[in-house]
Amino acid sequence: MTAYRRLEARFARLSAVQGALAVLHWDSAAMMPPGGAAARGEQIAALSVIAHELLTAAEMAELVAQAEAGKAALEPGQAANLAEMQRLWRHGTAVSPALVEALARQAHDTELAWRTARAANDFATLRPKLEALVGLVREVADAKAAAFGLSRYDALLDEYEPGGRAARIDVLFAELGAFLPGLTRDVLDRQGARPKPLVPQGPFAVDRQRALADRVLDTLGFERDHGRLDVSLHPFTGGVPDDVRITTRYSEEDFTRSLMGVIHETGHALYERGLPVLWRGQPAGQARGMALHESQSLLMEMQACRSDEFIAFLAPLVQEVFGRSGPAFDGDNLRRLYRRVQPGLIRVDADEITYPAHVLLRYGLERALIDGRLAVADLPEAWNAGMAERLGIRPADDRDGCLQDIHWPGGSFGYFPTYTLGALAAAQLFAAAKAADPAILPGIARGDFAPLLSWLRLNVHGLGATLTTDQILEQATGAPLGTAAFKAHLENRYLS
Repeated sequence: MTAYRRLEARFARLSAVQGALAVLHWDSAAMMPPGGAAARGEQIAALSVIAHELLTAAEMAELVAQAEAGKAALEPGQAANLAEMQRLWRHGTAVSPALVEALARQAHDTELAWRTARAANDFATLRPKLEALVGLVREVADAKAAAFGLSRYDALLDEYEPGGRAARIDVLFAELGAFLPGLTRDVLDRQGARPKPLVPQGPFAVDRQRALADRVLDTLGFERDHGRLDVSLHPFTGGVPDDVRITTRYSEEDFTRSLMGVIHETGHALYERGLPVLWRGQPAGQARGMALHESQSLLMEMQACRSDEFIAFLAPLVQEVFGRSGPAFDGDNLRRLYRRVQPGLIRVDADEITYPAHVLLRYGLERALIDGRLAVADLPEAWNAGMAERLGIRPADDRDGCLQDIHWPGGSFGYFPTYTLGALAAAQLFAAAKAADPAILPGIARGDFAPLLSWLRLNVHGLGATLTTDQILEQATGAPLGTAAFKAHLENRYLS
């Protein structure tokens, strides 16, 4: 127990450093003045090295070995915590401190360059920085692949989805590919035979959109004394469980997109807030992985808040906040608007039927980039060709093409498939929640998310990383991650 307790103390300190990094990253995206970029890059690089040194210090190998030898004396939660400590330690020891520092500095520099490049529709200025970043990510992938006996891509994927493997993802994505094209055609045919939904006409003042977002945050259960909502170029969730930072972006011409962005990020925030307090600061107290994390955002955005019940609750709220009425603002029209299936260029604005196509495109491209089969210089054309193949549309410029997402400029390779894995998990979990508690849908209809949130706290959030993704899903839904519930959900919502 002595070795295990020493590991707990070390990981608590590591968690504090990583939490500080998370808030610095949030500040860089939401609040930092442009002139602070260089100093912030140095801060992030320095703290990244300190975190790495805490994780990989010389005595760690002996502590891990001693704790493993004595694990029979551990409680189940402690044993799960030790397993996560070992996994994180192995990831850390696979990479040198110099590479950690170089990657942190380059990712910060490239992300800042992306903001300018996207606004200017200028991939050429981003290209050299992205090439340098991809080179460093490949070095990390090679180091971890050698340490774990995995492929380059699987070694990166494991950082975001522990135990995740491309071979399994390929099977699940092939199942989606077998039914989504036909389902999409059927839905488009059905919607084409009906009048198009009316688009509420702006402008919608940002302060009124923020007021609407605040009302919805309160409805969903967002805790104001443990979080805040701000604006960034790309919506995201950051911070730590006791201080969750979420962002959105507003357009005065369309309030519907920013609102669903807020709901999406609130799903992430609720998961973070619900992580087990008992394990705060320990690996077992972290989110299980990004597939479950994305399941929580998509459960709120796609499953719960596009339901008949929620939109009936939302419509009068929208009318009140904007002081508007008429056919475009009634519940039936908003429901048809939020369920309109229409291939589009932007992933974060995509409907739930065409959304997987965006993820499959990025998944294929990032694997090719990491494997060396695709050069960064060829990314724009590969992207455009993929969009034409998968969605039948081709971006007119890189701003709405390969420059639209923050993930690659931020160094996140291996993340993208978890969005669609999360959509599959969200369908399973929401179906199981409704079956387990008949009060969930009536609660949503009156703006009471407490029954749903209570079920999620018990079956997902409160488990942290004490179980694997499949174990959590099997315990909550009776089945490991699969495509059946997602298919049934889409057919029921769009074709029944």
